[in-house]
Amino acid sequence: MRKTTTTTLTVIALLLSLPALGADDQEKGWSDTAEVSFVATDGNSESSSLGFKNTAIREWEKSSLTIRAGGIRVETTTITRTAVDGVVTEDKDTETTAENYYLNGRYDRMIHDRLFWYAGAGWDRNEFAGIENRYVAEGGVGNVWRDTKELKLKTNYGLTYTDQEDVVDDPTVDDSFLGARFSWDYLNKLGANTTFTNVLVLDENLDETSDWRADMLNGLAVAMNEHLALKLGLRLMYDNEPAIDLVDNVGTGPAQVPYPLEELDTILTISLVADF
Repeated sequence: MRKTTTTTLTVIALLLSLPALGADDQEKGWSDTAEVSFVATDGNSESSSLGFKNTAIREWEKSSLTIRAGGIRVETTTITRTAVDGVVTEDKDTETTAENYYLNGRYDRMIHDRLFWYAGAGWDRNEFAGIENRYVAEGGVGNVWRDTKELKLKTNYGLTYTDQEDVVDDPTVDDSFLGARFSWDYLNKLGANTTFTNVLVLDENLDETSDWRADMLNGLAVAMNEHLALKLGLRLMYDNEPAIDLVDNVGTGPAQVPYPLEELDTILTISLVADF
């Protein structure tokens, strides 16, 4: 295992031990929100997609520990039909066409009513965007602008350390770098049963300022009862300098040539949400 990977895992372990520093902080308990989505087609076309998210939060009077995990996997089957002497046969080829996973944790502690500090670490994988493994450790401060049942708004300002392993290694790009991060969390209840959420994360590579990323997650949830809701989610992921892929070259020159992947990825989900 690479040294930087070991360092990141150590940071995660330290993050989980941070609540022990506030021994005088009265505990409120755990809460958990789970989301599951599944879509399948059969017949003339075959495909399936499975998505999941889970957010576990442990709260105290002045602090909180949040652990998030999630992923999405899409498989598509290509059907090829051929005929020999009037007899039709089918050949099916199933392959993964989209895949994305993440795991992260974060500890927040209030300094006073509207100011807090935080520390966090996480991992994500998105091979179709060229990311084999990305480890990020972060820390900083933030402001609580509103915190009511109907409206919540929190902003964060921090520094990050990123260690990234690409599917196709680009020797012109450093895989470890310091960065700056700005983010916000917004929640607005639109009536008794509908809730809109918006989370934005902006990351800047301080070693190469043209290398910046944006990740926005929008959600619209409609409650069916006290514990269950239907949720429509839209995630937009932008990378100003995306990873590269290798393309087969049928002309003269090298057998493969590097080509930058798309800058913007979008994920649209409809899921069932359970709150505990």
